[in-house]
Amino acid sequence: MTANARTAMQPSPPDSRPSTPTIHESQAPGTGPLTGLRVLDLATLFAGPLAATLLGDFGAEVIKVEHPRRPDPSRGHGPAKDGVGLWWKLLGRNKKTVTLDLASPGGRDVLLGLAATADVVIENFRPGTLEKWGLGPAELAAAKPGLVLARVTGFGQFGPYAHRPGFGTLAEAMSGFAALTGEPDGPPTLPPFGLADSVAALTTAYAVMAALRGRETTGRGQVVDLAIIEPMLTVLGAQPLWYDQLGHIQPRTGNRSANSAPRNTYRTADGTWLAVSAATRSVAERLLRLVGRPEFAAEPWFATGAGRARHADELDAAVGGWIARHGRDEVVAAFERVEAAVAPVCDIRGVMENEQYRALGSITEVPDDELGTVRMQNVLFRLSATPGAIRWAGRPHGADTDAVLSGLLGLSAERIAALRADGAV
Repeated sequence: MTANARTAMQPSPPDSRPSTPTIHESQAPGTGPLTGLRVLDLATLFAGPLAATLLGDFGAEVIKVEHPRRPDPSRGHGPAKDGVGLWWKLLGRNKKTVTLDLASPGGRDVLLGLAATADVVIENFRPGTLEKWGLGPAELAAAKPGLVLARVTGFGQFGPYAHRPGFGTLAEAMSGFAALTGEPDGPPTLPPFGLADSVAALTTAYAVMAALRGRETTGRGQVVDLAIIEPMLTVLGAQPLWYDQLGHIQPRTGNRSANSAPRNTYRTADGTWLAVSAATRSVAERLLRLVGRPEFAAEPWFATGAGRARHADELDAAVGGWIARHGRDEVVAAFERVEAAVAPVCDIRGVMENEQYRALGSITEVPDDELGTVRMQNVLFRLSATPGAIRWAGRPHGADTDAVLSGLLGLSAERIAALRADGAV
């Protein structure tokens, strides 16, 4: 298993302890299924840039465009080491970095030149901003008729909220997610990480691929209008249907589910926490036999998930009481023996040390010119024939400007210097 070619792998022998996967020199870069695709990433925090990262992981050539004097905010977001932002190392991986002031005439001309060589442009400016700069869909399509323009904004390109500032936090609130999250007697709860942005990034990458497939069949490019408030609605499942047909509004239930039980986190005798889910009747029956309460399975309410959820207090007392009398390893072994579902509640240290993540290579080592070796999430999935790749971590601001402008557009060193003197690059 390597960082820059994530293929399906055979299980490790039971007595082996696979180390963190690292890049292997025999794996050639640029051999993923999206090799030959060129993406211009004009976006900032976080959905648009992450969508471009996902495309780059599977071979697309991604050119990150940043303002010459105002780098992408992710470079300064969160913790840093030796002045180097760590968020950017993840978000900027597999991207060439160039600087352009898109509001300047020189920057506009260079961007149109780059667009003429590209397949995809991803942007997340407020609606109308690209048009104000003379870089709207019409101008970009004129530069490259088959171009796919992905526009990622908080609220979409039209509607009463379209011109408001929009962030993932607002999507988490508006979508219904925050209203569902937290204890029943507590306030709505927002996630402490970019959940809506990440879901929107996955959706944007999918939308771009759908648009590119459309180009193959029609020969035409198109605009992707992605509102961050929308993908979270799909993640929340059938709730619009429940409300439409039944007037049902799901309340906050903490760790419990309204549709199955037992389902909670439970503390073991040695002080660790485990998550348990018994979403099917058969698993619930095996679990209750394990904890010494098989009589519950004979109750009429036990037959359905909703029925078990209505008796969650009793089921939690039985399962939680049993788990509290046993150590973590003993509980996990017993659950595995009866084929009941259990998993540790991991903080990030637990994730980094977890044997299943290690077997899958979910965290990988990537060499970096600024920080030496860094560990980060691997590409999202394994392909057996055309694997994804992490070729490098996020590069310094503008590191590839001269190489990209000279290599793709044929600009001379003198022309690049003049653009730089004008503040366009």
